[in-house]
Amino acid sequence: MQSKILGLLALAIVAAPASASVVAVGAGAFGAGSTLTTFTGLADGTEVNGLVVDGITFQYSLGDGLVIINGGPGETNNVSPQNVVSIGDPAGVLTIVLPSLVNAFGYGFAILSSDPIASATTMSLFNGATAVGSLSFSGAPDPAFAGGFAGLQSTLAFDRIQVIFSGGPAFALDNIRTANINVPEPGTLALLGLGIVGLGLGRRRKAA
Repeated sequence: MQSKILGLLALAIVAAPASASVVAVGAGAFGAGSTLTTFTGLADGTEVNGLVVDGITFQYSLGDGLVIINGGPGETNNVSPQNVVSIGDPAGVLTIVLPSLVNAFGYGFAILSSDPIASATTMSLFNGATAVGSLSFSGAPDPAFAGGFAGLQSTLAFDRIQVIFSGGPAFALDNIRTANINVPEPGTLALLGLGIVGLGLGRRRKAA
């Protein structure tokens, strides 16, 4: 009976599709070994759609002329000149393609609004064409504009992020952080659970 239960549990673990656990992290989670990408040195008006910085490619779903490099909206706690700024329709999707797989990603952001904004920015993660997970972040006065740091960590690696902003007529993005932080894979956690179950069954058998 014990061997049958263990066999069924192992089969369930192997058959279950992998799904990521995505959690919010602060800028402090990006320690030694992480990378920081800024836009310092780029000229005002540089087109962001098709731009490549530090091997990271930026694409904007609504095309050219709507998102550029600029100093606006001014200094915040998480955004400083130069940065990515929308000067046209801010409702497009900013796709960020990384040069390699990571499991942690974040950026400073600001929305042209003085009011707090729920779900001010949302990240959707992909490994190639495979969806990994998504997470939304609120914006709070930072200090004059709604914004903050949007950071996340995933149990599955990803190399493409789709970012949207909402709640104001313009957005800014700066200080992109990437890292590979050691986290237990879902399969590892499942195997650990299986081992604990096995130990419990073994002890019950001995007690009997």
